[in-house]
Amino acid sequence: MQSPYWKWQLKTAPYAFVAPFVVSFLLFTLSPFVYSIYLSFTKWHGQAEKEFVGWTNYINVLQSGDFWYSVFNSVIIFMLYVPIMLLLALVFAVCLSSGLMKAKGFFRTVFFIPNITSVVAISFVFLLIFNTSNGVLNQLLLSAGLIHSPVPFLETPGWARISVALLVIYRWTGYNMILLLGGLQNIPKSLYESAKVDGANALQSFIYLTVPMMRKLLAFCTVLSTLGTFSLFTEPFILTNGGPAKATTTPVVLIYKESFQNLNFGYASTLAMFFFILMLIISVVQLRLFRDND
Repeated sequence: MQSPYWKWQLKTAPYAFVAPFVVSFLLFTLSPFVYSIYLSFTKWHGQAEKEFVGWTNYINVLQSGDFWYSVFNSVIIFMLYVPIMLLLALVFAVCLSSGLMKAKGFFRTVFFIPNITSVVAISFVFLLIFNTSNGVLNQLLLSAGLIHSPVPFLETPGWARISVALLVIYRWTGYNMILLLGGLQNIPKSLYESAKVDGANALQSFIYLTVPMMRKLLAFCTVLSTLGTFSLFTEPFILTNGGPAKATTTPVVLIYKESFQNLNFGYASTLAMFFFILMLIISVVQLRLFRDND
C-alpha cells in the first residue's frame, strides 16, 4: 500500500518539473511585457519620475512617420532578398538531393556554416567588403573595368538596402536550404520517373513538379523570412547604423535607438507594442495561410 507521502509526491512531481519554466517565463517574459505596456502610457527618460501621459505616445506613433517608414524599409528589404534567397535555397536543395551530387555532407556543411557563425562577425566582414574607399567589392569591380568610380554601397539609401539584403541572403540561404531539402526527400521518386517517361526534362520537372509539391514548405519559409525581416537588427545596425537617411532602419532598430540612445523609454515601449501587434497580425496570416493549404 502506497503511503500518503508517496501519493503526494506523484501529484506534485509534474508541477515541480514545469516550475522552472513557469518561473522563468513569469520573471523574464511576462513581467517585462506587462511592464512595457505600463511604460507605453508614460513619459520616462530613465532618471526622473515616470509621468503618466495616457494615449499620447500611441497618438504620436500614429502621427509620426518613423515607425511606418521602418515598416516600409522592412518591406523593401523583404522584396529584395526573399525571392532570391528562396530560389537559391530551392536550387541548392535540388542539387544536393540529386543522385549525381558528390560530397553532399560537405556542401551541406558549407552552406549552413553562415547560419551558425556569429552574425556580428559576418556583419563586420561585409562592412569591409562594401567599404567605399578600399572595400574588396569595389576594388574587384574597378580592377575588372566594370565601374569607373567606387560605388557607395553603404552611403546611399538604395545601395544600403541592397547591401543589407545581400548579407541576409548569405546568412539565411543555407538554413532555408536545409528546410527545403527535408521537404524534397518526402517527394516520391516515382513522380519524377513518371515525368521522365512522359518526356519532361529536368527544368520542366522542377517547374511543374518540384515547385508545386514544395509550395507549402515555401510558404512556411516565406512567413519565417517575413518575421525575420521585420526583426532585423544586427545586420543593418552594424552595416549602416540604420542609415543613410533612415533607409535601413527596421522597427527593432528604431526601438533600440529610441530606448538606449534617446532614452525615451515610454515612446520606445509604445513602438514595441505596435511591433508586437504587427507580428501578431503576421502570425495570424501564417495560420490562415497554412489552413488554406491543407
